[in-house]
Amino acid sequence: MGYRRDAGGKSAMKQIEPGTPLDELFRDDKLCEKIRRKLPFLFALAEQQASRAGRVGMEVGTLREQILIALLIYKFGEASMDLDIPIAEHEVDVHVLGHPLSIKTVAAQSQRAPAVKIIWTVDWKKVEEFVETYEPKCDMLLVIVRWGGIGGFYGIPLQAQKEVFEQLGKEKYLRRPKQGTNPRGVDISSVAVEELLKHSLIKALPIEWQRPIDLTERELRLAPYKRWLQYWQEEVQ
Repeated sequence: MGYRRDAGGKSAMKQIEPGTPLDELFRDDKLCEKIRRKLPFLFALAEQQASRAGRVGMEVGTLREQILIALLIYKFGEASMDLDIPIAEHEVDVHVLGHPLSIKTVAAQSQRAPAVKIIWTVDWKKVEEFVETYEPKCDMLLVIVRWGGIGGFYGIPLQAQKEVFEQLGKEKYLRRPKQGTNPRGVDISSVAVEELLKHSLIKALPIEWQRPIDLTERELRLAPYKRWLQYWQEEVQ
């Protein structure tokens, strides 16, 4: 049995039908509790690694994705994962047990649902082509980071995305960049994300995003390098 958040924002238990990696992931209560405890710590390390002169760089998104893919490998095993995704599959980041899955992370400052980037591009032609042909294609694993507040770890089934997409229409579901600006890609709008988070099929694990206080600043700075240090310390076979 897994977690979800009801329309009032409270966490509740929901019976989950079997069948997909998202179902299996959110049914594992022990793993869900580990995610609740460990994800803020790991994402804090990712931000530290991606920071320069006090600013967090865009590469933090790649690091967060790696953390979540590592979680999926931990849960399902290496043999269940396919990371060799064709470039044409814009939304798909990984196949788990043969199921395509999109992985999205976003930092939010307010309590409002944030927009979620689904394609990065600085090419206006690609923006228009993407919007013209877009429709939801796979399940989504979404993490909303809200430091100092409550965010969450969400499983959004394809069916929920399709229903909200049909309900809102493409123009409200997507947020495209304004003409005359430098495009940074296309988002799922905050309105659409809010509707997705209220959908009855969603799987939600509320997370309290507190930065780790048991590590010194020096330990945080050194943490990203320790995995490489282990390789240097090992004897060559």
